[in-house]
Amino acid sequence: MIDKQAKPFLKWAGGKTQLIESIEKALPKEITKKKFTYIEPFIGSGAILFWMLGKFSNLEKAVINDINDDLINTYKAIANYPKELIPILYEFQQEYHTINEDEEAKKEYFYLKRDLYNTRSTSLSTQAALFIFFNRTCFNGLYRVNRNNLFNVPSGKYSNPTLCDELNIFAVSAALQKVEILKGDYENTLSHSTERTLFYLDPPYKPLSNTSSFNSYAKDDFNDAEQIRLRDFCNNLNVLGHKWILSNSDVKGKDISDIFFDEIYGNYNIEIAA
Repeated sequence: MIDKQAKPFLKWAGGKTQLIESIEKALPKEITKKKFTYIEPFIGSGAILFWMLGKFSNLEKAVINDINDDLINTYKAIANYPKELIPILYEFQQEYHTINEDEEAKKEYFYLKRDLYNTRSTSLSTQAALFIFFNRTCFNGLYRVNRNNLFNVPSGKYSNPTLCDELNIFAVSAALQKVEILKGDYENTLSHSTERTLFYLDPPYKPLSNTSSFNSYAKDDFNDAEQIRLRDFCNNLNVLGHKWILSNSDVKGKDISDIFFDEIYGNYNIEIAA
């Protein structure tokens, strides 16, 4: 257990803080009564991870993964170098707040940092600080890259965003000492499972409309074919006897004729969160 409950250090499209109660109800009771392994193949903001670490003292091993290099490198920087990361974040925060009243100067500062970030040439800690900076200052806190893996979200409008929550960064760093951090395709996480393993899968959501896609947080889109490949992965988890919970968008709630998930997950229990 950690002294301070770690909480997500990012604002993330599709973050799961609001689903904790629903996920808790769906947890297989038998797996949380003894020591178990928790695996999250699409980590995102880590809301469920930090809740699980704080909730279950019998969680013996945790594994997180994502295909987004920059996201995973930020987790690694917080886990291993919090004392290097924090002063850089404080520097960005002071500089950004100093030009708070000058919108043009703020935009110029933002785009200079974005150009630096896209060179991928800075230290791990600086790159992580830039990642967090953009999360707090870009338009709607989105993370989006183009086909060349260049971050291209424009500047947002914020007065005095908190870029450095020092106490939480140390809490997250402490929590991550119990976590193995992987980077790559989600299927590779299977080799890290143990006899008693719970997978929580939170992939890029299937868009509810043509203008609501949040699946470009890596250079390759997570399209319908990828959703079906994920279903096949879940089928394999089932065959191997692993427990798993998956979250996705309620496309049928948006369009009653859209039965995509009913068809591909027809053999499983589907619940609509309130």
